[in-house]
Amino acid sequence: MMNISEEAKVVCVTGASGYIASWIVKFLLQRGYTVKATVRDPSNPNKVNHLLKLDGAKERLQLFKADLLEDGSFDSAIQGCHGVFHTASPVQFGVDDPQKEIIDPAVKGTMNVLKSCAKSPSVKRFVFTSSIVTALYSGKPRNPEAVVDETWFSNPDFLRNKKMWYQFAKTLAEEVATKFLTENNIDCIVMNPAMTIGPLLQPEINESSTLILDLINGSETFTNAAVAWINVKDVAIAHILAYEDSSASGRYCLSERVIHFSELTKILGHMYPTLQIPNKCADDKPLKQIFQVSKEKAKKLGVEFIPLEVSLKEIVESLKEKSSVKR
Repeated sequence: MMNISEEAKVVCVTGASGYIASWIVKFLLQRGYTVKATVRDPSNPNKVNHLLKLDGAKERLQLFKADLLEDGSFDSAIQGCHGVFHTASPVQFGVDDPQKEIIDPAVKGTMNVLKSCAKSPSVKRFVFTSSIVTALYSGKPRNPEAVVDETWFSNPDFLRNKKMWYQFAKTLAEEVATKFLTENNIDCIVMNPAMTIGPLLQPEINESSTLILDLINGSETFTNAAVAWINVKDVAIAHILAYEDSSASGRYCLSERVIHFSELTKILGHMYPTLQIPNKCADDKPLKQIFQVSKEKAKKLGVEFIPLEVSLKEIVESLKEKSSVKR
C-alpha cells in the first residue's frame, strides 16, 4: 500500500449499500480510511445494518442520506473528502420507463455528484464505477481473436437504437463524468467491471447475482451469451488500488474470464451435482462466440484476479446462506 496522507484517507462512497460499494466500504475501513457513505434511506436496516457491522464502522463510518435525483443532496457527504468513489447507479436490465428508471439516475445522478465535488475544494480524485458495457459495443467484431481493452468505447447511438438502456445509460454517464472532471481539474479514474459475482454482504439480492440464482434454482434453459465475469472483491480492491496509486489514470477493464453460459452451467453442474442446472440453450442459434478482455492495465494496479470457479462457489454458497436456493 502506498503511503497515503491523512487528508487522503477521508473519502465518500456513494450508493454505499450496493453490492460493489459495500465491499469498497469494507476494504476502505480495513485500511484505516474514514468513510462518508451515502444511502437513500439510512433508517432502512436492510440497507445499512450490514455496513454498520463492518470492522471499523463504529469509529470511521458516517452515513449520509442522499438521492441521485435531488440537487445538492451529496454536498454534505462530499464536503471535506479527498476522494469520491461514485458507485450509485441503478442496475436493471428490464425496465418500463428507461428514462426515469435508468437514464436519469445514471446521467443526471452522476452530474449531481460531480457538482458536489466541484463545490468542495478538498476533492482531488474521483473513482467512477462504470461497466465493461461501455467498451463492448464499439462496432468492432467480438470473436476469439478480439481483445477488448480500455481503448474500446461503446457507440451510444447503436445502444439507443437497440434499446439497450442500461448499456446506454452507463456509456453516457461515463462520458459526462470524464468531461466534467477534466474541465474541473479533478483526477478521474474509471473502473469498467465485467459481470460481477462473488459473496454478498448486503441482504438483498442484486441483479448480477440473480443470473446465477436462476441457473441453480430450476431454470430450464441458459441464455445464449458469452459474458465476461469478475469477482466483487477484485472489483472493490481495484477501485482502492487505483485511488491509492498516483500514477493510475483513465479506464480499467476488470474481467477474469469470458465464458459462454453453456460452459458456465457445466462448471456449476460439476461443482453442485445435486442442483438442477440447465443443460439446454434458450434458442437454437449458433452459440455466441467468446472474446478476450485485456487484464494488462488492471494487473499493473496489482489486481490478482480470483479464478471464476472460486467466484461461482462463493456466490452459490452466499445465496444458500440467504436461503434463496431451492433445496
